[in-house]
Amino acid sequence: MTLALKIILLVASIVLIISILLQESRSAGLSGSIGGGAEQLFGKKRSSGYDALLSKIATVTAVLFILLSIVLVAVE
Repeated sequence: MTLALKIILLVASIVLIISILLQESRSAGLSGSIGGGAEQLFGKKRSSGYDALLSKIATVTAVLFILLSIVLVAVE
């Protein structure tokens, strides 16, 4: 049981890392923090394509990662 949960946790970790690394950066560095204050405040709308899909994958795998981590700690 715990071995299967650990394998699922490993796969979720890898998918989470990949989905976060493939996402496009939202900030433009120091110049974005100085000049883009309004954009940060109101948010930037994402397209309904690749970035939105990666964002949803990252959210789902992050929740799965947290839940599996809690379950594994409780079981062991």
